[in-house]
Amino acid sequence: MKQDLPLFPESASNFAPEVDALFWAWTAVSLFFTALIAVLIVYFMVKYRRRAVDEVGQSERAATSLEIAWSVIPLIISLAMFAWGTKVYFDMFRPPSNAVEYYTIGKQWMWKFQHPSGQREINTLHVPVGTPIKLNIQSEDVIHSFYVPAFRVKQDAVPGRQTQIWFEATKPGVYHMFCAEYCGAEHSRMVGSVIAMEPQQYEEWLAGGPAGQSMTASGAQLFQTLACDTCHRPTTGIPARGPALEGVYGKQVRLEGGRTLIADDEYVRESILNPQAKIVAGWAPVMPTFQGQVTEEQLAQLVSYVRSLGGGGSPEAGGTAAPGGSAADSAGGQVDNPAPQTAGPAPQGTNQGPQNRPQDKT
Repeated sequence: MKQDLPLFPESASNFAPEVDALFWAWTAVSLFFTALIAVLIVYFMVKYRRRAVDEVGQSERAATSLEIAWSVIPLIISLAMFAWGTKVYFDMFRPPSNAVEYYTIGKQWMWKFQHPSGQREINTLHVPVGTPIKLNIQSEDVIHSFYVPAFRVKQDAVPGRQTQIWFEATKPGVYHMFCAEYCGAEHSRMVGSVIAMEPQQYEEWLAGGPAGQSMTASGAQLFQTLACDTCHRPTTGIPARGPALEGVYGKQVRLEGGRTLIADDEYVRESILNPQAKIVAGWAPVMPTFQGQVTEEQLAQLVSYVRSLGGGGSPEAGGTAAPGGSAADSAGGQVDNPAPQTAGPAPQGTNQGPQNRPQDKT
């Protein structure tokens, strides 16, 4: 019966059974108390109705135990449901360590995906069954919302931020994908499909077209194109103008004023777009902003590249100036280029797999 009703999409991910169980539990509790209250209203209306015109109701003594019961029991039920919902929420937003990272860009009015091996897709995402998939989601313009009803997952794509969601497809099939946040005139056309395939078929699909560059390789190329290495990897004999990035990611960074933070994705993004926001101790704020010079896709590539440099450095990274040179640059994620800055074009992947896909014209 569920298959005939659009309100009940197919159950095709690891989250679907628990989300459905939570939904039906809340529905059952709500229906039970709705029916109970309705029955009691009718019962009391009949039992305690006025039987004569001049009849006056008698005063009743407050039943303290009843007052406590109908306050405590709903409270316990609500707290139990809250705890259950919280568990489901944290399960959804804490991807396992073995999750495979895919990159997702939302823009008016399409979804762009990049596989770990570099293959790119538009409005279609191929994934293997039985593998945890982590989506790093960004937006190039307005708020979008990535939504796959059959997987019971939904996550906003917010301009200037990176969000994430994960899922594990449990059976092969083609599942509808939507933008669940109104994003402009063509919002209703921002749809697509997630195609879940058996692992062997997925590998064959990957091999069916030329592979593009991975996010990390594209980021390394862009790092050179933007001349970031002139400050963060200076040649021998030239004083460093910015802190080395090797070993920074995932480590503590000491800022001016003594505050410390962890160099994560958001920190690296902010250091590229707003380098004056957080200045690393021992370095001068000489780096220009790259706001408006790199796209969200290029930004994700640079972050992926910095992440690939590892966290094998000292526990506190980027905190000392180069010997023989003046203090320079700022955060571990910053880059500096003394020449006029122009953002290099994002490397375009050529693989569209065995199927024809729409092209991004913008």
